[in-house]
Amino acid sequence: MLLDGWRRVDFNAQLPEDELKMKIAIGSDHAGFNYKERIKRFLSDLGHEVEDFGTNSEEPVDYPLFIRPVALAVASGKAERGIVLGGSGNGEAMVANRIKGVRCALCWNVETARLARQHNDANVISLGQRMISEDVALEIVRTWLDTPFEGGRHVRRIQLIDQD
Repeated sequence: MLLDGWRRVDFNAQLPEDELKMKIAIGSDHAGFNYKERIKRFLSDLGHEVEDFGTNSEEPVDYPLFIRPVALAVASGKAERGIVLGGSGNGEAMVANRIKGVRCALCWNVETARLARQHNDANVISLGQRMISEDVALEIVRTWLDTPFEGGRHVRRIQLIDQD
């Protein structure tokens, strides 16, 4: 039993399968478009509901126009988690983290994804299509989805992030 934000969660308890599924917002610029499409299929195959905020091709676009809506969906509770993609993932993480309540982690391997969830309760991840292979990207997403927030000493730190 761990503290997850403001509620106690027993991570060993068996939940009905439908409670394990999430609504996940996703968005990319042109440089992350191909991985976005693959990750959408992966999430859908796992039974998650996916809302795609674009872009819809490899034609050059301005990434904030597609990343900010993902972050706003997560911050407002319309989506439980978000995934943003670009060439490096850096700009996308910066845009997402400008929205209060979003904790976006730039992930480049499975360990960064695991720690982002365990220690930072990351509700959004950013991936760089030019930085990692598609297989690694899918492993990152799976790890991030499956890893619980540890709570404990990390709760205070999470609260300090959103302090005004």
